[in-house]
Amino acid sequence: MAKAYTPGLKVTPRTTFQARRLLPLSGTVRVAKGDRVTAETVVAETFLEGDIFPIKLAAMMQANPNELPSLMLKKVGDTVEVGEPLARTKGIFGMMKTEGKSTAKGIIESISDSTGMVIVRGPKLAVQVRAFVSGTVVEVIASEGVVVETPAAFVQGIFGVGGEVCGPIAMATKAHTEAFDESHILPSMKGAVVVGGARMTAGAIHRAREVGAAALIAGGIDDADLRDVLGYDLGVAVTGSERLGITLIVTEGFGDIAMAARTFALLGANTGRMASVNGATQIRAGVMRPEIVIALDQAGTSEVFTGGATAGILEIGTRVRIIRDPHFGSLGAVGALPEKPAVLGSGSKARVLEVVLDGGERVTVPRANVELVGE
Repeated sequence: MAKAYTPGLKVTPRTTFQARRLLPLSGTVRVAKGDRVTAETVVAETFLEGDIFPIKLAAMMQANPNELPSLMLKKVGDTVEVGEPLARTKGIFGMMKTEGKSTAKGIIESISDSTGMVIVRGPKLAVQVRAFVSGTVVEVIASEGVVVETPAAFVQGIFGVGGEVCGPIAMATKAHTEAFDESHILPSMKGAVVVGGARMTAGAIHRAREVGAAALIAGGIDDADLRDVLGYDLGVAVTGSERLGITLIVTEGFGDIAMAARTFALLGANTGRMASVNGATQIRAGVMRPEIVIALDQAGTSEVFTGGATAGILEIGTRVRIIRDPHFGSLGAVGALPEKPAVLGSGSKARVLEVVLDGGERVTVPRANVELVGE
């Protein structure tokens, strides 16, 4: 019988998870190796230069630009507040003086006698990196960040939107096959990572945002519901920067799909525990999956895991999920594994397989375009 190997999503009740937390540019690491941290601990911090605010000060006072330096009440390097006088005209016989006031808060960076403008640099912007998971700092990367390690239950989804959030797990449905709608969202779920069974509806998402839930997790979502929530069609290139006020993760695919029983049971077994969730997804080169990490206590043994997918045997009848357009998120079973490469629509050759979709349609796709579906 023909066989092949393909990756699948990682779902494990216990692993050693390492979170590599780095600043976008050099800064200060706030913790030391061996420190215990929570998911919300700031482990590294840096500051970006503030915004620039040009103020047409000479024009504001109806003065000539070359007069501005002699009229200034403030000098370069001084801190100013909104509405604070920056310059004042001499007036007539010491009367009828005109003041030019700052329209921004910050530090005076320059005073120009050619343009009559004052440049105010706004306050520096703090960029903080949090630990994401509760655990132990096992490595410090000087001026950049840290690696945090913890025993954890770990679940990868197939698709997500929204960034990093944390909250206790709350189960919304009683079964992994139960549809997930607004009736399942309760006020007590504020700040929680809420888990449903099958397809999450747009109504459930809107209601979850109203009560302030941190994240929603379900087996599937319909394209139309996602469009309704986002307000636009979302491609499958890179997600995670969406400003929804909530993070969404689907574990199986698009459509009315139940969450895998094993995944639902794993999440349910950790009800009430704090979960760290990241909806960022990248399907093309450099695959990145949405993640659910549930920190556990130190007791017990586990395998080390730092991200990625597991491999498994691909053969006739194996359940798979298609992870590229035009059938992204579709589920089915392997129907055939042709031995010879086939010519694709792009003109290139690749090893392919036939997938019998759950609706009965047979499609031929490159083997790299599928992954195993956990039972």
